[in-house]
Amino acid sequence: MTRFAIGVDLGGTNLRVAAVNEHGGLFDHLSLETLVERGREDVVDRMTNGILELVNRWKDRYQLAGIGIGIPGILRLKDGVLVASPNLPGWENFNVRAQIAKRLNSPFFLENDANAAALGEKWIGSGKDVKHLCFLTMGTGIGGGLIFDGKIWHGVSGMAAELGHVTLYPGGRLCACGNRGCLEAYAAASAVVSAAREMLQEGRASEGLQKLAASGSKLTSARIYELAKEGDPSAQEIFQMVGRALGMAIANFINIFDLDTFVLGGGAVEAWDAFEKSMFEEVALRSYVWRNDPREILKSSLGSQAGIFGAAYLALG
Repeated sequence: MTRFAIGVDLGGTNLRVAAVNEHGGLFDHLSLETLVERGREDVVDRMTNGILELVNRWKDRYQLAGIGIGIPGILRLKDGVLVASPNLPGWENFNVRAQIAKRLNSPFFLENDANAAALGEKWIGSGKDVKHLCFLTMGTGIGGGLIFDGKIWHGVSGMAAELGHVTLYPGGRLCACGNRGCLEAYAAASAVVSAAREMLQEGRASEGLQKLAASGSKLTSARIYELAKEGDPSAQEIFQMVGRALGMAIANFINIFDLDTFVLGGGAVEAWDAFEKSMFEEVALRSYVWRNDPREILKSSLGSQAGIFGAAYLALG
């Protein structure tokens, strides 16, 4: 009998639950709102109800291998406690594992969402042919995952690979983590919007950016990317900043880890063509290793589904 697993991607806005077979085929899914404002117990209830709905639909046709759940934030794996998560306010020091165990009778596995996405790319995505992988997910923030010898590198307590919070510019822009100069503060989607607002406040924004701000439309990284594609100088400058920050960080990761493949995923990677040039220029400038032995730096092939596939693989692998 073909095995299947349930993969869950729990985000601050969206909660996605999917049924995935052992060959990497996604054959059923549910898309829900997280509704964090209703409280963490309510979110766990709706998540586990969604899991049980898919299990009950398919358990007679396929063999359930288990359930994998990707959760944003710093997760202490040894006891299943979510230490902190900017996307899940009110979940600090919440024992997620204990709450899920009350509601499910099937085996389940917890993982940081970026680690799960890295595992998904390693299984059937851009990193499927390599043993070692560094994954960066670019969204509102920046998460990271490391795969060594085909396995997630968790560090001592399960909190490794907070790659979005490496310091690039000491004393630089304030990051949501409280530090200044983090990669996230220069390359995340939120950083793109912050940079645009800074230009507007300082009176050095281009005419196109000024018109966008005056139109009443919400400033988003996607809208600013559209301006960059149209040749707007301010928008292009912002994405050059993104590329430089990414290139600087990736060069450091190459120098430290000596991995063969680096994959960028998440919604903000859709602006790849706007930051690609400055990113590769920065990598070449700052990594002696790269200049002598170039490594693959690739876009995710799984896109927003990387986390779901990786979560499912936690049970199938």
